[in-house]
Amino acid sequence: MPIRADPAASPVRKLLRPPLSPGRLIDRRAFVPKRGPSSSYEVHSTFRAPLDFVYRWCTDYTPKDARFSREGYTRRILRRSRHEVIFEDLYDTRQGWVWLRRVVRLRPPGRWHADSVGSDRVISVEYRLSRLTGNRTQLTIRARRRPYGIGVRNPPKSQWERSVARSWRNYGRALELEYKGSRPTGARR
Repeated sequence: MPIRADPAASPVRKLLRPPLSPGRLIDRRAFVPKRGPSSSYEVHSTFRAPLDFVYRWCTDYTPKDARFSREGYTRRILRRSRHEVIFEDLYDTRQGWVWLRRVVRLRPPGRWHADSVGSDRVISVEYRLSRLTGNRTQLTIRARRRPYGIGVRNPPKSQWERSVARSWRNYGRALELEYKGSRPTGARR
């Protein structure tokens, strides 16, 4: 059944649709590939750095981020403002190239939210930072993921969470190293 394009659709829906002028009729079946059931995930990571430093470091998206996570992707930043970052990642996998576009809404001082759509999945991720004692910060990541397009089933919860936790351990090492290098000599540990 044809529907009218809604110019006020959510960021993910905007990513799913080709550019249309308001009021143009589209047939949703022509543009939306097969979808699967969604899964929820949660990962925690702790960093030896203060919350304000962790927030700035984590939300400073750059094309060089892949070197920290040790994942094989290429990143292109499409737009950056005080409140939003939009970028695309291209992964080279055993199954072929996988593309992902991410819209990140920044909510300082300790939150950000990312909606992503790609050739294999749709994912919505909430990132929250919490202050801990001893000048430490905890990151909580909550995600909902759904296979999309060429994607197969969602990975098992433990496998996805283990993979994301491993990436954030790698990010954490780089973050803490950069934090230690930014402190003045003789700063209290």
